[in-house]
Amino acid sequence: MAIKISTGLRTALMGTSGMKTLLDGGFMKIYSGGQPTTADYTETGTLLATISTTSGTGGLIYGTAAAGQLPKSYDTWSGVIVAAGVAGYFRIYGTAGTSGSSSSEKRIDGAIGTVSADMSLSNNSLTVGATVTIDSFYVELPAS
Repeated sequence: MAIKISTGLRTALMGTSGMKTLLDGGFMKIYSGGQPTTADYTETGTLLATISTTSGTGGLIYGTAAAGQLPKSYDTWSGVIVAAGVAGYFRIYGTAGTSGSSSSEKRIDGAIGTVSADMSLSNNSLTVGATVTIDSFYVELPAS
């Protein structure tokens, strides 16, 4: 699988805002099943967890970009699992965080797995009430 960037995020990146500016303060949701065809489409699967931080606003904060990569900050990114299931994909939302079909929302989708995935978890089988933590994560803009 590959990272999928919404039309809204791609359009905003062509303006005066960088990806860090557009995504700081947003959040990540983890779903079961396969990711939608594009990040513009409505979420599929079951919502398993919402990831945020313990920093002041609770929104995800990204670090300093380098070599085409925007890493997570040093804050703890975690969330309580609200439904049991196998993590299939994640969706990152900007601060507006609107779900459903949209070509203007700033979102990124990526596959969760152990091989050829955009993000790996220590255990993809999630249990209700447990906490899932994202230890390492970055978004990469490929050179070609």
